[in-house]
Amino acid sequence: MRTFRYILVLLLAVTPSVSLSGQCFPVHPDLAEEHAFGQDERLTYIIHYKWLGIRTDVGSATVTLHDGGERGGRHLLHPVATGSTYRFWDVFFKVRDTYESVFYEDSVRPVYFHRDIHEGKYTIKNTYNWDDSTHAIEARIEWARRSLDTLLPGNECTFDILTLFYNARNMDFEALEQGVNNPVSFAIDEEIFDIYFRYIGREEKRVPGLGVYRTMKFAAKVVAGEVFTGEQEMYIWVSDDMNRVPLLFESPIIVGSVFGRLADWEGLRYPLEDCKVVKNKKK
Repeated sequence: MRTFRYILVLLLAVTPSVSLSGQCFPVHPDLAEEHAFGQDERLTYIIHYKWLGIRTDVGSATVTLHDGGERGGRHLLHPVATGSTYRFWDVFFKVRDTYESVFYEDSVRPVYFHRDIHEGKYTIKNTYNWDDSTHAIEARIEWARRSLDTLLPGNECTFDILTLFYNARNMDFEALEQGVNNPVSFAIDEEIFDIYFRYIGREEKRVPGLGVYRTMKFAAKVVAGEVFTGEQEMYIWVSDDMNRVPLLFESPIIVGSVFGRLADWEGLRYPLEDCKVVKNKKK
């Protein structure tokens, strides 16, 4: 079972994107120039598993945003995400995953994507290169004993999961209608997946180890497979500030349920403490 990989993918991918007024999503007016993120931002998440009487942290994932140089006079950013199980769980199922992307800083559109997956005896690599004019994706997929070169028919709203993660954080959430399903499109392996997300509303939510924060809550459709039934949804809570950082998520899976929580961060563009709820102490 490759639960950890699916959780890392969904943590990045269900942060939403939507087609509206000819754009992939409505951009918040305050984030059109100064994005919700900046170079050298680093986010660390803890992955928690629950089943019957078992409740335990099984691994962690870190997403870091690096300088990506330039292309055609335009500045690039280079995010890298890594995920791994803790050493105790390596005995049962060892995970060492790496995802990286390169995107234009101004448009937050993808240029390059690579992922290298090592989970137990399962390995796979993806290498994508985007065509700036047609948005087609030259894709190379490598398994342990074979490889595939193919052309994926992307469009201006088809992302890799890392670029989607950053692109969507600039969204104007106020322009979304509560309870309406909105499409998300991202490429991974030899496929383009179309799922949806739904804005539920604002909520004060306790994040274990951090306290209570003002958040925006979303539900997201997941893809049926080895881990998810396809009949249920993942819930994700995003910080209700200009950072738009996923703070917490949870999802039922075929056996048990999984949770992810923000545990540490560096280089956020805006103080995360601004959306923390401070309870008045009783006298």
